[in-house]
Amino acid sequence: MKPIIYQLFPRTFTNYNETRKPNGTKEENGCGKFAEITPKALKAIYNLGATHVWYTGVIRHATAENNTPSIVKGKAGSPYAITDYFDVDPDLATEENKRMEEFEALVRRTHKQGLKVIIDFVPNHVAREYKSSCKPKGISDLGEDDHPEWAFSPLNNFYYLPGEKFEPTFDIGDYNEFPAKVTGNDCFTSHPSRDDWYETIKLNYGVFYQGGGEKQFTPVPSTWFKMKDILNFWAQKGIDAFRVDMAEMVPIEFWQWVIPFTRNRFPEIEFIGEVYNPLAYRDFINAGFNYLYDKVGMYDYLRGVTTKAWAAEGITRHWQTIDDIQDHMLYFLENHDEQRIASGFFCGRGSNAEPAMIVAATLGRNPVLIWAGQEVGEKGMDVEGFSGMDGRTTIFDYWGVKALQAWTNNGLFDGGKLNSEQKELRTFYQRLLTIAREHSAIHSGLMYDLEYAQGEGFDRHEQYAYLRKSDTELLLIVVNFDDKEKEIKVNIPDDAFRYLQQDPLPQAKAENLLTGELLTSISPKGNSIKQITFVPNRPITIILPAWKGAIYRITSV
Repeated sequence: MKPIIYQLFPRTFTNYNETRKPNGTKEENGCGKFAEITPKALKAIYNLGATHVWYTGVIRHATAENNTPSIVKGKAGSPYAITDYFDVDPDLATEENKRMEEFEALVRRTHKQGLKVIIDFVPNHVAREYKSSCKPKGISDLGEDDHPEWAFSPLNNFYYLPGEKFEPTFDIGDYNEFPAKVTGNDCFTSHPSRDDWYETIKLNYGVFYQGGGEKQFTPVPSTWFKMKDILNFWAQKGIDAFRVDMAEMVPIEFWQWVIPFTRNRFPEIEFIGEVYNPLAYRDFINAGFNYLYDKVGMYDYLRGVTTKAWAAEGITRHWQTIDDIQDHMLYFLENHDEQRIASGFFCGRGSNAEPAMIVAATLGRNPVLIWAGQEVGEKGMDVEGFSGMDGRTTIFDYWGVKALQAWTNNGLFDGGKLNSEQKELRTFYQRLLTIAREHSAIHSGLMYDLEYAQGEGFDRHEQYAYLRKSDTELLLIVVNFDDKEKEIKVNIPDDAFRYLQQDPLPQAKAENLLTGELLTSISPKGNSIKQITFVPNRPITIILPAWKGAIYRITSV
């Protein structure tokens, strides 16, 4: 089955408070809870087409309330500044002293609905005030056995700057750190700026960066064992997959070591890597990662096509670049790091990305991800606090997300407050993702790119077309990135029939799975008939509205 991942941030997902005060506290602006992600919510996510839910920001992280505010980003804090790897965020619990039980109950509810659970694993850095109070018996804390007088040692969990005090280029009040620890984005100075990940400290996997990158992996560094224990701890909770934050900032040798260890005990566990260097993709896949972000390839290019920066025909080049590993690439148009499609920074309207989303969801057998709110056109154009108006939904502040609140509707999860445009967009996503999940031609079939074989009547700058085929079905997928309705003539070359082992169909019908409509053609007598001819080199005429696409199921009449 093709993985369809729904990324959900519990802090905002079920926050029904509409106060939205910039820099507001939890009491002022509200905060979603694990318990509020009910069976009804999960059923709606499943019915949208999802197979997995990525619960972002589960593990306990620094907040302004429980840590020194000057080294916390926003009131709510970054979910990637972990303060205790063996705990969950108390903000997300209805009863704080039962927070882990509440999370475990959420995992069970999610599985009962037929969905798999993904959480973040953040291996590169932790919060500056990291200290675990929930670690299992027999496990020593990160940094507990370190020698801070050593700038580097594979025995240490952190990197130190001996003799230097942590003094960023901005005021941090009375926070005291001596000697300074190296900042999470490989910033080897005691004076990081606001543009650095100043709220985090880098974990030491045995790479002596100050010594030219020398690797000291024998004996196995202390951090390796501690991170293995963390993975095992969460896998025992029933987690199905880890989304690994900034995986490429951790040496590949660690992944080659820890993934087999973890799979030896949990054979079905999956790893999804946030990796941005295409030259490293195959190394991470060979190390055991199931899937990797395809951000600098397909995401960037689909965004460029949608915003009129690039031609649609270039999509071919991007899938061909990673053709041998395409099944391992995760496609998306939004996540918490990227700007919302409907924001003024992207294209201003969620429906304008429908062609790009069709490509992302159906071009290959690989997984696709959507970010909660994407399916209802959330704009992300609020000034929340630490996050300014940047086109993103904040992960640093307590906030109510308008479009999500319209869909969640105070816990009814029925879209009762959505406007007509939002309802139409969500219907599109539901149909598209369900098709991607359930149709064999997409989740397990072959793909044939038709772009090269098109002639007059097909604008390769604005249109894109391909076939998907399995043993039981044949699909023709055509998208229109133009801002005008277009009559498109799609040619199917001889080679497509040979490659797909498809017989010509002189009499066929083509049903658009997104709308249920049948494609019409003109008979020799000039009549409009709901029938087409699917044979080599006889173009099929399709009329597509602006910013739309079609997924035609071709069957013999």
